[in-house]
Amino acid sequence: MMKIIGHRGAKGLAPENTLVSFDKAIEHGVDEIEFDVRVTKDGIAVIQHDPDLHDPAGNKLNVAASNYDELMAHKPDLVTFEEAMRSINRLVPVLIEIKPKVPTGPVVKAIKLLEADGWSGENMVVGSFSQAVLIDIKSALPHLSLVVIESWSGVRATWRARRLNTKRVNMNQRWLWSGFIKAMYNRGYKLAPYTLNSPEKAKRWAKYGLYATITDYPDRYN
Repeated sequence: MMKIIGHRGAKGLAPENTLVSFDKAIEHGVDEIEFDVRVTKDGIAVIQHDPDLHDPAGNKLNVAASNYDELMAHKPDLVTFEEAMRSINRLVPVLIEIKPKVPTGPVVKAIKLLEADGWSGENMVVGSFSQAVLIDIKSALPHLSLVVIESWSGVRATWRARRLNTKRVNMNQRWLWSGFIKAMYNRGYKLAPYTLNSPEKAKRWAKYGLYATITDYPDRYN
């Protein structure tokens, strides 16, 4: 059965990458929650998609160049990686997307702390557009499953996946079609498109072996 992955929690139903968004995703029965991770200047892993944070007053702060307290002063609902994980609390697995060029050390440290408290590879997978990031994670946490995230190239996606020994691939839905989905399924890949908000299209593709769909609106799939 096709799985439903909540994009940045439930981006279409609540502010993205917030505790409220994660709660909304769980409320609507997602099989997995996806969120984005960046690291602050002082080494705190936070949940943030864009490299820059924009506050209501129009100020822009670069996450990597700012300390955590500076960012919190402008965005009080900024969530740390550990806060997000403990809020979701193993109710569903989490797809941790580490953005390119983000240092993996603080994320690895946080994951190891969670594992010391009972979290396991069943509770999380790590994905990235960056092969370097995934190689770092594989080296530091070889027991965790990895997800290759690709913009458009199926050839590059499978090349990357083979080198990481993973079968999970997320790709931009605009480049997918039924023949490609079927071919990936026949080769054992677990393919998920982002961001697919059409249950009708997802159900059509599921007939060809789509593993999951990543959506802003998990309520549409109930």
